[in-house]
This record gives sequence, C-alpha cells and structure tokens, in this order.
Amino acid sequence: MIQPKFPILHVWWDELRELVKDEGILIFVILLPLGYPILYAMIYDTEVQRELPICVVDDCMSGRSRDFIRRVDATQEVNVAAHCISMEEAQELMRRRQVFGILRIPREFDLQLWRGEQTVVGLYSDLTSMLYYKVEYLAVINVAQELNRNIKVREHQQNTTAREEDLARWPIRFEEVKMYNPAGGFAAFLIPPVLMLILQQALCLGVGMSMGRARERFRGLVIPPSPHYKNTLAVVLGKGLVHFLLFLLMAFYMAICVTRWFSLPQLGHFVDLLGFFVPYLLACTYMAIFWSSFIFRREDCILLFVFMSVPLLFLMGVSWPGASIPPLWKAVGTVFPSTWGANAYVRIQCMGASLGDCRQELMMLWVLAGVYFLLSCFMYMFEIRKSVGRSILN
Repeated sequence: MIQPKFPILHVWWDELRELVKDEGILIFVILLPLGYPILYAMIYDTEVQRELPICVVDDCMSGRSRDFIRRVDATQEVNVAAHCISMEEAQELMRRRQVFGILRIPREFDLQLWRGEQTVVGLYSDLTSMLYYKVEYLAVINVAQELNRNIKVREHQQNTTAREEDLARWPIRFEEVKMYNPAGGFAAFLIPPVLMLILQQALCLGVGMSMGRARERFRGLVIPPSPHYKNTLAVVLGKGLVHFLLFLLMAFYMAICVTRWFSLPQLGHFVDLLGFFVPYLLACTYMAIFWSSFIFRREDCILLFVFMSVPLLFLMGVSWPGASIPPLWKAVGTVFPSTWGANAYVRIQCMGASLGDCRQELMMLWVLAGVYFLLSCFMYMFEIRKSVGRSILN
C-alpha cells in the first residue's frame, strides 16, 4: 500500500484506516449521529399534547355546568373520558392512570353566576409531567374566559347591534403569534439544541474509544513507534482533520435532512451554518482529543462522556432558563462548546440570525478551539516524549 509522503497526511490516513477497521468507533462516529437525531425527533414528533384524558365531577348538574363541560371536551387539548359522581371515584381513576386530571364543578356554580357572584371551578392535575398541567389549564381557562365574555354581553342587553355586542365581548382584541415556534411544540423547542449536543458527545465518544484502543495496542502510549509521529502539529492536525471533516458532513445532515424530514424550523442560510459549524466542530474535536488523554481503556469513554450528557443539556440554558442557572454552573458551562454552540445554532436555524448576530458565541467557540488545540498539542508533546524515551530504553 502506498503511504502518503507528508507526516500530517500519514497521520490522517492511519487515523481514517483505524476508524474504518474498528466497529465500535464506527458506531459512535457514523451510526450514532445518523440514528440519534431521527430517534429523538420521532419521539417528540407529535410536538404538543392533544386529547389528554380527564374526568369530571359535576356537583351542580345544571344546564350551564353541562355546557361548560361540553366546551372543555370540545377543545383540542383534553378529552373528557369519564364522568364521576364523587371525588373518591375520580381519584381512583387517576391512581390507575386512566385519567390525568379532574375537573370539579361546585354545587353553587349556576346559582352564583345568576347572582352575579364569582364562582370557582376546581382543576386537579397529575404533575408527573408539567405538560399535563399546561394543556389542562389552557383548556379550562380558555372556556372560562369565553363564558365570562358571554356573561358580560348579557349584562349589557341595551346593545342592540351585533357590532356593539362584539365590542362588549372583545373590548380589546388580541391575536397570539408564536415567534420562532409556530406550533408551540416541544420538538421545535428541544431538538435543535439537542442536535448540537449529539455532535459533541458523538465526537467525544469516537475519539475517546480511538484513544483507548491506541493505549491498548501500544502498551499505554497513544501513538505508534513511527517516525511520522514525531511532529506534534502533524499528529494533532492529522487526527483532528479526520473527525472534523466527517462530522462536518454529519452536521449538515442534521441541519438539512433531519430538520426538513420532521418540519423543524429551518431559517438558517448555508453560508451562516458553515461559518458556525467550522469553529464549533473544531472546538468539539480538540476538546475530545484533550479529554480523551484521560482514557486508558476503550470502555472508559462511555463512563466519562455519556455521564456528562444530561448535565451539559441543562448547562446549555435551553431546557432550563439560563438566567436561573447559578453563576458557578454558568462558569462550568463556558468550557464546553455545546453551551455556546447550541444557543448560536438555535438563533441561526430557528430565528434566522446572521453570523454577526451571534458574534459573542462565535468568538467564544474560536477561543475554545484555540485553547483546546494548544492543550492537545501539549498532551501529544508529552506522549511523543514518552514514546521516544521508551524507544531509547528498548
């Protein structure tokens, strides 16, 4: 087999060849970034909760209370799956997980409304998921507001025209527009930043397993006893180039194919995405190379990097508001490219921002790429010296 002439190409060729030959590494660098985005997007493809089953306890049994229940049942958020005669029966249905909420109409519901008094409708929600409470609350509150407007119109019977009745019902008309997430769904909110985390973690797992495999092959060293591996820059650039180019393809696969297949927001331009992916993937690649220096067995990378996935998801400030993260953990999050990359990607892809609008995030990604590159160089410089020392002793 003809070997490349230059050291950096020799290192690049060896790394690519070892990657292709090892099934475990291929799983992390090919199958994981190809399959995980589809899996996550399929799980959240429904976007929002619809027709959540609830039960009703109607202590009033009046025409108005039945009308209120019919209106709630007609909403797209909930489905009145059962009518109970007591709270004990309704609670039993919740314990059996047959319903996820209880709507209780008080006995004085109709009487208090006819008297012009304020009445109270009870809503008991299963808080094992906050989404249950959200959809139940929206359904009940929207029906209650509509009922309030109808009562207000009846109190102004002197209005004789449809226009006057409409003004009494809607003194100030408003229109809800959900920016950057038209469906108000969970997938459009969560999947874009998770895609960036998948890229970072897949890189760390692939590089970590490659490092562990090298240590097992070369008796604790991460480079082979070869004259092509005497140049630190050649080693770092050659190894990094393999993973950078491969994951650049994976990044555009996620940003274009996965996003289009599952109808996620896609407002970013190709040039802006390329200008973002280059520093992000460089930072992730050299971070993976540096942290992998602490890997001594193939399986160690799974224990280290998979454990970090959930904390990093919170440190990104997407699933949990960034303003509510304590300063200490904010500082911890700044050393990981996913913290800056997820926010920049959301702004570019979901909000249509340009590279200039993400100046701070891009600058931090370039800083991290430079810092981790230097750390990787120092690490490989130490490993090269160990390799030379062992060769002399032998």
